[in-house]
Amino acid sequence: MTNPTNDNSKIVDLQQRQASQLASNDRLGDLLKSVRGTALKRLQGLVSTLFENIDDALFDLAEKAENNAIQTQYFDGMREVRKKRQLVERLFQDQLGKVFNDFAAGKLQPVKAENVPQRGASDLSLVDDKELEESLAVASAVAKAEGRLQRPLFAVNQRLSVILGGAKVEDSSNPIAPAQLAQAFRASMRELEINLQTQLIIYKLFDRYVMSGLDALYEEINSLLIQAGVLPQIRHNVPGAGGRQYRPMPGPAAPGAQAAPGASPAAGTEHAYASGYAGQYDAAAAQLQVELYNTVRSLLASRRPAGAEAPEYAGGAPVPMIAPTELLSALTLLQNQQLMAQTQAHNAADAAQTVADAAHVVQQLKQELLDQAGKFHGAEKAHVAGADEDTIDLVGMLFEFILQDRNLPLQMQALLGRLQIPFLKVAILDKHLFAQKTHPARQLLDLMAQACMGWSEESDKDHRLYDKVKTTVESLLKDFDDDLSVFERTRDDFEKFIETNKKRADLAEQRAAEATRGREKLHAARRTAAREILRRVDEKQLPDIVHTVLTRPWANYLVLTLLRQGEDSDEWRQALKFADEFAWSAEPKTTDAERTRLKGLLPALEKSLRHGLATVAYHENDVKQLMHELNAFYRGLLQTETVPEIDTLPIAGATKAPGTEDAAGFEIVGTAVARASAVESQIEEIVLRDAEEDAQPEGYDADDEYLKQAKAMKVGTWVELTDPATGTKERAKLSWISPISSKYLFVNRKGLKVSDKTVFALAAEIRRGHAVILEEVPLFDRALDAIVERLKAAHAPSENTAAKPA
Repeated sequence: MTNPTNDNSKIVDLQQRQASQLASNDRLGDLLKSVRGTALKRLQGLVSTLFENIDDALFDLAEKAENNAIQTQYFDGMREVRKKRQLVERLFQDQLGKVFNDFAAGKLQPVKAENVPQRGASDLSLVDDKELEESLAVASAVAKAEGRLQRPLFAVNQRLSVILGGAKVEDSSNPIAPAQLAQAFRASMRELEINLQTQLIIYKLFDRYVMSGLDALYEEINSLLIQAGVLPQIRHNVPGAGGRQYRPMPGPAAPGAQAAPGASPAAGTEHAYASGYAGQYDAAAAQLQVELYNTVRSLLASRRPAGAEAPEYAGGAPVPMIAPTELLSALTLLQNQQLMAQTQAHNAADAAQTVADAAHVVQQLKQELLDQAGKFHGAEKAHVAGADEDTIDLVGMLFEFILQDRNLPLQMQALLGRLQIPFLKVAILDKHLFAQKTHPARQLLDLMAQACMGWSEESDKDHRLYDKVKTTVESLLKDFDDDLSVFERTRDDFEKFIETNKKRADLAEQRAAEATRGREKLHAARRTAAREILRRVDEKQLPDIVHTVLTRPWANYLVLTLLRQGEDSDEWRQALKFADEFAWSAEPKTTDAERTRLKGLLPALEKSLRHGLATVAYHENDVKQLMHELNAFYRGLLQTETVPEIDTLPIAGATKAPGTEDAAGFEIVGTAVARASAVESQIEEIVLRDAEEDAQPEGYDADDEYLKQAKAMKVGTWVELTDPATGTKERAKLSWISPISSKYLFVNRKGLKVSDKTVFALAAEIRRGHAVILEEVPLFDRALDAIVERLKAAHAPSENTAAKPA
């Protein structure tokens, strides 16, 4: 029989031991409680500030909304946030409390990539799109905060590790680290019934008002623990200091993606570079991009038969699967081999061969990669997970497109084609490369392709652009291992190069446009003056001297007056009036009234004529000679010796002008006339030539497709022009369209004039293939569209085959 007293004493002893153990842990428990209290108090204030600004931000956006539908969405979001603000704040605090409890109990799970339920190719929905965009926004905020707060966060991690008795604490498992806070806020946000765009705005504000306030929180926590004697001095180096690291990015896995056996926790997940590239957000553009990427993923996944088993050797042994880390190692080896072995061509023939070689490399890379990775397992062959195989194929198709892209000259195709391995490594590390337009690697490729589009040997004789692109490619092949920040730095460097050269090109382009504009105005003035003069001399039997004055010096005077004063000026009207009166003065006078009028008109004609001749810098000796000849002409015209002297300047030894016939014959062919022979025919040529240029050539109508293409061109559009005589190709940009003649001015990438063409001439060249309009859409977008069409075309026959009856 058991003694109850003894039993009770045993129970008392156990309680005493528990009390003793708790007493020994009081200090540690109190420290963690202090950290928790400090964190919850400060975070509550930050979240309160956030919600106050959410209301203001949504109201401002509603006021600036483009239409009523968007405005209604913002107002609905405001009402939903106001209604559930207290609930969300309470849930956020509850989440943080749970995180601290799990942390104290050693049960806190590190934040890692989210798992999305696997879907078939036909099962994809907008839920994937929303999850992806939400993940991108949250991960961007976390990445920026972790990068900015690396040192104070490291110190908090080390001190919390001491409190836990030495258990390792990292950014992903720290209860007050950006990743845990963002996850807690994201969980509480699920109570809000708002659209994706409003949700992303709130995440951006969370980054601005909560994440930016963590500096003070970490400083306070570190000070609190230092005062308690927890690691008053930390001498450890911050891991990764001086360089940004890859971090897991939450987001949907590719269809069918599975982690490879034995792979690291990050294997088979999507990664993103800890930078701000995902923060530059355009909801509509991002949604379209994600839909396009999901289409590509589903089409790629649909190529694999459902329930396909892992390949096996002939004996039944499984073929080893290559983990993503092994893929990266194999790619690095191939990348180094390519850097050392590949040479670059320097002329068109070499470039064509290099492009052909590069296309072969693109097609063979997948097999070479599998062979190289299989060596890690000592196996003859190996295979990869379905998602990784899709990534390899997708990057391969991207570079096949680059090597066939008409927008890029052959030399540039060859250069950019060498980037296949670096971009495949990026895509394995971060599959959001294809879903996010603002990814640094994607921006760099688009930027380089845009710069290369206008390249030609003629416009780059100093090889400035060619060498820059080549250096950039070789730098990526040499420096890129697994740090995506290389792409951001390279992009920034290439942008600076482009901007520096663009300033020079813009100045040259402006000068070319101004010079062309000046010629256009002169041409238009000459045309107008020629028509006015021709109207006054055509079909009139004017004496040669009068005809010459009107068609040469006075036509020049009209041109200058138009350029300086314009058609609405008094000077222009007076110039035309002189032409009318001067032409009338040369006609035979049959009545006394006409002769009287002429006598009264001659002094005014002389004055106007002298002014016009001086304006066009007519030589003074020529003026004297002309006046002398006119004086003789008018004497004969009036058939009297009492004609008012038209030349008021004294002319020594004035006699009948040499070569002058009897005044009654009206044929004055003096020195000034001889110098101006055939001018009328020149004026007629100007008018006829302009009429021909303005006329629409035969064979064109308003619905002509080539004419439509030419008329639809906008300033900034690039074309490839081919000289039909030599076959030489030149890349040129439409720089300016003349408001006078509607001619198109084309310049090269340095801003120097290449040619100017009428819209009909350009349409004719497009028809003959001598002018090819290049696409303005960024390279990556064009490539994805082409890949979708290619996959759909390949998918269609299989569907049709499956639909046929047996």
